[in-house]
Amino acid sequence: MDFFTGYLIEYSLSVDNIFVFGLIFSYFRVPPRYEHRVLIWGILGALAMRAIMIGLGVALVSRFHFVLYLFGAFLVITGLRMLFGKSQPIDLERNFILRAVRRLLPVTSDYHGPKFIALVGGRRMLTPLALVLIVIELMDLVFAVDSIPAVLAITRDTFIVYTSNICAILGLRSLYFLLANLVTRFIYLRIGLAIILCFVGLKMLIEWRAKVPSWLSLLIIIAVLAATTAASFFATKKKPGSAAR
Repeated sequence: MDFFTGYLIEYSLSVDNIFVFGLIFSYFRVPPRYEHRVLIWGILGALAMRAIMIGLGVALVSRFHFVLYLFGAFLVITGLRMLFGKSQPIDLERNFILRAVRRLLPVTSDYHGPKFIALVGGRRMLTPLALVLIVIELMDLVFAVDSIPAVLAITRDTFIVYTSNICAILGLRSLYFLLANLVTRFIYLRIGLAIILCFVGLKMLIEWRAKVPSWLSLLIIIAVLAATTAASFFATKKKPGSAAR
């Protein structure tokens, strides 16, 4: 029950990654035949980074219990900002991560097939494909700041937290080429994710007084995701004859 609840939370919170990945691939004009290579190596990097972040998170909560309430407050604030704040488009041209990587590392101007490192003028340099991989890994790290505390609200079992995260990442990225064309239809998903973050945050904050059972958490998360997904697809459903116009 804890695993499936954590899996659903991580999977739903990571849907936005699909949009970001597509945006990055488009910005760098990555040849479609190389996208799969970047995603595979991105998964391997996520395996290591998530292990470190989850290990630190569980250790902090176990040693300093008050950190749990800080995580809860952070999730509630994040959920409220997502619910009432305006969605800002990602401007990769001004993205701090991208600018920092370009400034610190030598990058070739052209792709060298599927290579991440190329020898140019006797000097080893990163290719744009390596730059794409670095940006995706760092963006994934940013997204994990929300999702990992959310799963810690369900369980502090390191094995369950880690495996639910990894299974969600594997499932989502394996479906990237399918979901990339559908993600723009999830217009109400942001509202659903905001509600889930607020619920999970409150669950952490009231833990000292009342413990919400796992089955109830799972039921609420499924209901919110099902309602917002169904509403999104209904609202974006093409009317008969609309394509002809």
